[in-house]
Amino acid sequence: VQLQASGGGLVQPGGSLRLSCAASGFILADDAVGWLRQAPGKEREGLYCWDPSEGSTYYADSARGRFTISRDDAKNTMYLQMSRLRPEDTAVYYCALCKNVVGGPRFTDWGQGTQVTVSS
Repeated sequence: VQLQASGGGLVQPGGSLRLSCAASGFILADDAVGWLRQAPGKEREGLYCWDPSEGSTYYADSARGRFTISRDDAKNTMYLQMSRLRPEDTAVYYCALCKNVVGGPRFTDWGQGTQVTVSS
């Protein structure tokens, strides 16, 4: 199982950015996958987890309404479209396998992340 996030960069506050997550070794549409991030000096924060086996979806309050998820099954790739970005969204973003549980999703197998910096 490999998950590789890409597409990060520097963006101004209020701007948009789309991150990609390329999966290999498994079929992304068949497994529970999501996004998480880690800001400097902070704990990892789960943003999204979609679990097809349970039919459950988790969206963090910080992502709801600004971040949307899409998938291209032909490319075995998932996307995180981020809009109305804020300086506090600055973090390294990862995609990972996940599981929705009481108290929030659990993430495993995240690969190399991609840095997103929101600054003017």
